[in-house]
Amino acid sequence: MEQNIDALAKEIEEYDLIQSIPGIGHKIAATILSEIGEIDRFDHPKKLVAFAGIDPSVFASGKFTATRNRITKRGSRQLRYALVMAVQCGLIRSRNTRIKEFYDHKRAEGKPHKVALVA
Repeated sequence: MEQNIDALAKEIEEYDLIQSIPGIGHKIAATILSEIGEIDRFDHPKKLVAFAGIDPSVFASGKFTATRNRITKRGSRQLRYALVMAVQCGLIRSRNTRIKEFYDHKRAEGKPHKVALVA
């Protein structure tokens, strides 16, 4: 089954491109591409973010504006999981310091581990 997945994924031209991102390997790349499907159906990047369910929910009413805004989780659960796993792999195995610096910055702001990963 894994050989079939690899063979199908190699036919997609974005497969090699997405693997160039630190932390994304063969399986995570195949998962992301299979969950997104045809990228042309998203005419704006915000729609893809909403499909992944990682867009912040904003609570405001009158003069009240919430200080703790969570992600909506309204999209694909598997895509969200694959993206979080890619960030974790990028933090551990990557030589790219930008991911680590951003994560450390969010942790210094007082964000919990999982919140910093999603950010």
